[in-house]
Amino acid sequence: MNKETHQYKILIVDDSPENIDILGGILKSDYKRLVALNGKKAIQIATSDDPPDLILLDIIMPEMDGFQVLTHLKAEKSSRDIPVIVVSALDDMPSIVKGIQLGAEDFLPKPFDATLLKARISACLEKKRLRDREVFYLQQIEAEKKRSDELLHVILPTAIIEQLKSTNKVKPRYYEDVAILFSDVVDFTSYCDTHTPEEIVSNLQDLVEEFEKLALEYELQKIKTNGDAFMAVSGLLKVEDNPVLNCVECGLKMIAAAQNLRSKWKVRIGIHIGPVIGGIVGHRQYLFDIWGDSVNTANRIESLGLPNTVTLSKEAWAKVSGKYSGESLGSVQVKGKGELEVIQIK
Repeated sequence: MNKETHQYKILIVDDSPENIDILGGILKSDYKRLVALNGKKAIQIATSDDPPDLILLDIIMPEMDGFQVLTHLKAEKSSRDIPVIVVSALDDMPSIVKGIQLGAEDFLPKPFDATLLKARISACLEKKRLRDREVFYLQQIEAEKKRSDELLHVILPTAIIEQLKSTNKVKPRYYEDVAILFSDVVDFTSYCDTHTPEEIVSNLQDLVEEFEKLALEYELQKIKTNGDAFMAVSGLLKVEDNPVLNCVECGLKMIAAAQNLRSKWKVRIGIHIGPVIGGIVGHRQYLFDIWGDSVNTANRIESLGLPNTVTLSKEAWAKVSGKYSGESLGSVQVKGKGELEVIQIK
């Protein structure tokens, strides 16, 4: 808050019009003055949407004395940080002590001394200004922290973020029985040759957003996109009853979703299950990724499938054969794997 342009508001709480006139005369035009002739009115003003910056609070008042007002103000979240200067006679030390104990910032002796009054008000307002600035900076830090957390959750799985925060690193792990799904747009290269970059990116954005929603719905963890390819897994960071089934159900919905988009793209879905290694690569731009023969196999199975079909390895098919009808596409020679049988869901 700019001290040069902001006129501080001071609430004078006193049942004596004479005291109010004296205080008002000393404050003159240096501050905007608010007046409350009783404790209830003081509380109403202090807890309003436009509270004062400082309160001069008389102790001796009928119905509700200054101590009761002070107790109420410090109990309310909206008014507890407003500095209060209790007004008391010089010989009334017990009242001064009690006021300070209840949360008053300072005390102002009667009769009023103009120089002392201005000095104590100025000191209290300066403390408030510094406190307000500290609160503002802390709010900024909290907002930036929230933004950083949100960005991390966009980039990394929640379980990995928790590990990263607690240990400042993510240890690579070996995971058993992970279902891996690859999706790829059919004839994407030729599509790019006949459409503008704006159309291509806009349609890809629509497709990926739909796939991300479906991945969440069927409890798949998105790993990454690579051009028009979408990769997700089930059973990696969370135990699933049947991760392959999750992938199959999600894959069938992905095919339908792609057909309902304006691009009308056809997609191939490939699914395999097996062990993988997972970990984070990079330091400046984090990426949680998985590696291993199972990943390569799932990618190869996707490429062997037909447009708008879900194709599975023999190992993945064994997990869902009782729930779907399938047709073997025979065995194909896969580099590093030999003969590999693939099954298409009908």
